[in-house]
Amino acid sequence: MPHPRLKPPYMPMEAEAVAEIPVGPQWAYEPKWDGFRCLAFRRGDEVVLQSKSGQPLSRYFPEIVAVLRDLPASDFVLDGELAVPVRGRFSFDDLLQRIHPAASRIAKLAEAVPAVYIVFDCLADAGARLTDRPLGERREALETFARRNFKNRGELKLSPLTHDLKRAQAWFRKVGGDLDGIVAKRLDLPYRSGERDGMRKIKKIRTADCVVGGFRYAEGKREVGSLLLGLYDERGLLHHVGFSSSFKAAERRALTKKLEPLIAESSFTGQTPGKPSRWSTKRSAEWKPLQLRHVVEVTYDHFTNGRFRHGTRILRWRPDKRPRQCTLDQLPAGGGRAAKLLEAAPPQPKRARRVRKTAR
Repeated sequence: MPHPRLKPPYMPMEAEAVAEIPVGPQWAYEPKWDGFRCLAFRRGDEVVLQSKSGQPLSRYFPEIVAVLRDLPASDFVLDGELAVPVRGRFSFDDLLQRIHPAASRIAKLAEAVPAVYIVFDCLADAGARLTDRPLGERREALETFARRNFKNRGELKLSPLTHDLKRAQAWFRKVGGDLDGIVAKRLDLPYRSGERDGMRKIKKIRTADCVVGGFRYAEGKREVGSLLLGLYDERGLLHHVGFSSSFKAAERRALTKKLEPLIAESSFTGQTPGKPSRWSTKRSAEWKPLQLRHVVEVTYDHFTNGRFRHGTRILRWRPDKRPRQCTLDQLPAGGGRAAKLLEAAPPQPKRARRVRKTAR
């Protein structure tokens, strides 16, 4: 009995976070792209882009919809990542700007800074569902699809894949800036919609020493909810670069007692927290500046466009370090690593190596 046709919403295969790159002949490796996960469905003239959570993305990326609609193939489902290249690197901030309520604004951005769609899996082609096939066979199908459809279409990129552990380790050494990590996938497993057992993600965790430049109260409480972190640039300006907020109740009370006496008139002299945006609430724009007395060492996974992408975690307080020693030059400069890796990727082999199926 044939499989039913894939249609949105369809949950993509997910990845389990691990600390080390898995090793063995059953694994293949890809760069982990810094963008929005996106499934692309086409049937005839209808093209649908879907986010990782199952939400529609088509209206936000009209240039990708147009190029997919123009392909020779007219019945397919692809899995990949949306990214926005700006001056040779991927800009997550420019990507976020696409999620805008005004169609005119989206159209303007799509023309000024068009997105790319980096494809790493083929779930259906010519009406035939491929999700029950192992990755090794799906990769062959994807490479064939790309050779037939991606030529002279700069908005579509074939994601590099390797079986070579040393090459994967070389990619991992480039993590930082705009390359997010490494993904390892089981060659012998089918596409596991919504599951994590066939894919691993490895992200590099780094540390940085930051000035505590301010705080925000927890929602509805007179207790510290998050610390606002700062780093100095070469001109001596203190820039807000992110936050840390994973505190237990007892820690919040202790922080409140420690920091409220240090509330000041000002602190950050460069980029400041709480600038208005369409997502801001009254509370999210309110923060308390502090006298610059404290330094903390934090862990982070990604730094781009002058900010920690996600919340950081405090490792320790650093009473031995002066705030002015906390500078931006301790962080990786980035500089288009992911975009350059895509352009420098060698031609893909015509056939991916098969491995013997193993029990799940």
